[in-house]
Amino acid sequence: MPFDLRELLDARRGENYELQGKFVNHQVPRVLRAIGFDKIYESAQGCYLIDSEGNRYLDMLAGFGVFGVGRNHPVVRKALHDLLDSGIADMVQFEAPLLAGLFAEKLLAKAPGLDRVFFCNSGSEAVEAALKFARSVTGKPRILHLDHSYHGLTAGALSVNGAAEFRKGFGPLLPGTSIQFGDLDAVRRELKKGDVAALLVEPIQGKGVHIPPSGFLLAAQKELRQHDALLICDEVQTGIGRTGRFFAYEHEGVQPDIVAVAKALSGGFVPIGATLATKEVFEKVYSSMDRVFVHASTFMGNAMAMTAGLATLSILEDEGLVDNAEKTGRLLRERLQSLTDRYELLADVRGRGLMVGIEFGKPKSLKLLAGWKMLQAARHGLFAQMVVVPLFQRHRVLTQVAGDHIDVVKLIPPLIASETEVDMFVEAFTDVMDDAHKGSGLMWDFGRTLVTQAAKQAVKR
Repeated sequence: MPFDLRELLDARRGENYELQGKFVNHQVPRVLRAIGFDKIYESAQGCYLIDSEGNRYLDMLAGFGVFGVGRNHPVVRKALHDLLDSGIADMVQFEAPLLAGLFAEKLLAKAPGLDRVFFCNSGSEAVEAALKFARSVTGKPRILHLDHSYHGLTAGALSVNGAAEFRKGFGPLLPGTSIQFGDLDAVRRELKKGDVAALLVEPIQGKGVHIPPSGFLLAAQKELRQHDALLICDEVQTGIGRTGRFFAYEHEGVQPDIVAVAKALSGGFVPIGATLATKEVFEKVYSSMDRVFVHASTFMGNAMAMTAGLATLSILEDEGLVDNAEKTGRLLRERLQSLTDRYELLADVRGRGLMVGIEFGKPKSLKLLAGWKMLQAARHGLFAQMVVVPLFQRHRVLTQVAGDHIDVVKLIPPLIASETEVDMFVEAFTDVMDDAHKGSGLMWDFGRTLVTQAAKQAVKR
């Protein structure tokens, strides 16, 4: 009998978590059930998700930044339908696909100073290419990266991952050195050793939403050039308009040698990644006809990804989404920053564009201090999770913590978000914070549940 997707989905509807636990990752259902996130989503549009019971959720996570133009944007959908209907010859491998050339041309127009693109399938792959390119071009082995950085989980990218919990159990890795965020003296010390190929940075760190000190990246780039080392900017999450500029490095006045992008680049429809670099970098890597495929991927430049990418860049321009990210993001930060005097548990609100970090901190009042210490003793970062859960369960607002063991909630909604979504989020957040500052009630009861679970996990380890 012919394959019928709709029939299959109707027949197996509701088996999501059973199948995930049995055949994919058995820990996923456990985690989601523990925090009450075990919903089944049936559809999505723009900034909203719809579950199997017809409830609508405000999506302030956007698939970790993937859905920059919103979920199921009709322009990307139409472009993909048109491509499928065309019957195009794709991934011939020994050809020069038109769509890849067109997409590269349009993408590079957004990145003055960069001349070539390597297409791949994810942010990790884009970073892997950047690492290989830097080592090939400079002839040096070591990559500098920053504390608390996140660049992916494949072996090379893991070598420059600033979070120890991800690296544990997977070594030995590539040679790399972690330096403190903003420590220019450390950059100078490492460069003097003569074996540094590049400094890899996120212009805004995703884990915690940390912005570099003013002038740090520009000064670091000057030091790198004096030692024939490269600057690599990881724009996997910060790029494609997220921060109110097409690339976040534009805020810093630097000109990177290599840039890695992914996530929002295809509108959320097709896995995609890209490594942009200067002509000089590409000519040294692909230095002869014998090395034409010295770094390649079977799916690089595939027609689906290139079409989705072209449509996405068109939407960004036609709908003014980069400017909207700057405007709406400023409004969101201002509304949240105005609450810092009202709530002693709210320590900081920071970010650029529609990449916003909400940090919580130690309260002064004795009533709240006892509960805070209880959470911190069990597991650092539990308070942020305690905020995320009622936002979701009570107000149907999807958010998540900005990293393990940190009390920061990160907001990365679709770039189409407007004042309406800002109002919805701030209203929900205010309600949750009001409850948190009572020092008792359902929220703190949930906190004690998290503490108990954390203690059980510690015993098992």
